[in-house]
Amino acid sequence: MISENLREIKSDLPPHVELIAVSKTKPSSLILEAHKAGHLHFGENKVQEMAEKAEELPKDICWHLIGHLQTNKVKYIAPFVHLIHSVDSLKLAIEINKRAQQNDRTIQILLQVHIAKEETKFGLSNEEAIELLKSSDFQALKNIKLVGLMGMATNTNDESLIENEFSELSSFFNQIKNSASDFGLNKNEFSTLSMGMSGDYKIAIQSGSTHVRIGSAIFGER
Repeated sequence: MISENLREIKSDLPPHVELIAVSKTKPSSLILEAHKAGHLHFGENKVQEMAEKAEELPKDICWHLIGHLQTNKVKYIAPFVHLIHSVDSLKLAIEINKRAQQNDRTIQILLQVHIAKEETKFGLSNEEAIELLKSSDFQALKNIKLVGLMGMATNTNDESLIENEFSELSSFFNQIKNSASDFGLNKNEFSTLSMGMSGDYKIAIQSGSTHVRIGSAIFGER
């Protein structure tokens, strides 16, 4: 069933869109099933759960941390994480850089931008993101690589609202990409726009998403 779900979703995705199978709360056996079907990119939102799964599952899996990340937890995923989607402060970026250095790696990150109407969602405002990008402290970090942005739309059935939120983030992403050199970024490497989940990923793709985070449509409801 999982392999069928993966095949069905992937057949629907444009070639440039990466599917992150959101495996949070799912047992390793289901992840293994998806892995056997040839899928390598998995998203988790809790550090401890991700670290435990990474320990017991195949080492060619690319782990994406998609949930809120506390600075004191970075050390547990720094040795292996593929991409951190949820960087929302300079303090966190500095900690990721420090732990990456200790592990002799460069860790790829996305800045999480707050686009939803719900206050409970994390993320930087556009102004805060620009301020962070311009900061010399951020630009001095050599063991992280900023490759794009992530955002979560409002949890609503109002598709026009979701579309507006995704479009705004997409415009902001392009604004940064076009001014990449002003922020000390490589324009070609700044190429990831992570937005869209099981309920709204098709709208996200129309708005320019390159990474969609899908759980229930692959693994079934929690």
